[in-house]
Amino acid sequence: MNWIQRKIYLYNVTFGLYMLDWWERCLFNTLVVVLMWFIFYNGSRYVTEVSKRRRLQ
Repeated sequence: MNWIQRKIYLYNVTFGLYMLDWWERCLFNTLVVVLMWFIFYNGSRYVTEVSKRRRLQ
């Protein structure tokens, strides 16, 4: 078992995904990816907005 497989296994065990069907796991992972995209996208917009405001002052 290499490093990536161990991390995937740890992710599945930590969140209890090992007991779900393949489609439920896919749905959960899709929701996680969408949530992470939303956080990173809005976080980057916030950081650029704050940096623009500080440069204008």
